[in-house]
Amino acid sequence: MAAADFNRADGMNYAPVSVVKPKPVCGPGEFIFAVMALDHGHIYGQTNGLLEAGGTLKWVYDPDPAKVEAFVKAYPSVQVASSPEVVLEDKEVRLVAAAAIPNERAALGMRVMDHGKDYFTDKTPFTTLEQLDAARRKADETGKKYMVYYSERLHVESAVYAGQLIAEGAIGRVLQVLGTGPHRLNKPSRPDWFFRKEQYGGILCDIGSHQIEQFLFFAGCKDATVAHSKVANYNNPDVPELEDFGDATLIGDNGATNYFRVDWFTPDGLGTWGDGRTIILGTDGFIELRKYIDIGRDKQGGHVYLANGEGEYHFAVNGQIGYPFFGELILDCLNRTENAMTQAHAFKAAELCLKAQNAAVRIV
Repeated sequence: MAAADFNRADGMNYAPVSVVKPKPVCGPGEFIFAVMALDHGHIYGQTNGLLEAGGTLKWVYDPDPAKVEAFVKAYPSVQVASSPEVVLEDKEVRLVAAAAIPNERAALGMRVMDHGKDYFTDKTPFTTLEQLDAARRKADETGKKYMVYYSERLHVESAVYAGQLIAEGAIGRVLQVLGTGPHRLNKPSRPDWFFRKEQYGGILCDIGSHQIEQFLFFAGCKDATVAHSKVANYNNPDVPELEDFGDATLIGDNGATNYFRVDWFTPDGLGTWGDGRTIILGTDGFIELRKYIDIGRDKQGGHVYLANGEGEYHFAVNGQIGYPFFGELILDCLNRTENAMTQAHAFKAAELCLKAQNAAVRIV
């Protein structure tokens, strides 16, 4: 198995590879998947995760030969499909993973589901509530999955470990989740669609989707309301449709609250694409995640800080936990279960990021 670069400098091409020896959940050929729409580099992370969990990659399709060439270089055993139909009509293919331009993800997903296959898309899965409603109906109609790569929880070992600590009761009932999701802009390397709001959906819809999904998961919420949200373009007047800052406050259906900030202001001197952090407050303690770097101390991420009634703890978990989501997803597809992520959760996170985006006050 070849793997894409673990690119710490560029979030768009950040593709984690498990250091923990992968534990495949199925044998070769038992779960065949294909890849389509290589518009975002997250497709490499999606592919790595599925391969490490035992999936067999059969096809890749994209209309851009350069994107296909790069993908084949990373995964030389993959076959190049001459058209989307080659992938969609192959009865061996159980799931299609894709990272299309955001406003095209829903249409592709429904086409995949209509062909009897599960769909695994990069976040954000939708750019409008109308797309979400259509996908909900399609999932109900076909019984197929519309799963989402919320990578800032699913492909981050510190976040996986935090979920385990919370489930074990380490901090009691979760009361609040505070998240920061700064990203490096790398403006010259971004495609044109990245700067068109109709196509990328807005900052709260896009990278804000990670933050809302984490809140729902860590706080155990099935629903939430958006209390307030804001967006701005502070520093990029040459691309007026870009939002380089956004924040929001949410209130969960169980009383837990959330505040998050996302932005495109990671300085060039930082050793990674963004100093993503999460602080989770509970009745009996708190957890802080320093996901990608411990600034000024450790260039590696994966730091979990815990304080509770028993004491203060620091866990360096990179290479210790792995990424169980991908194996659980494969088994869910094979067994028609919902252990990796429920369909309701995937859609609810998408719904709330769209509502936060739609309600946002524009500052500048």
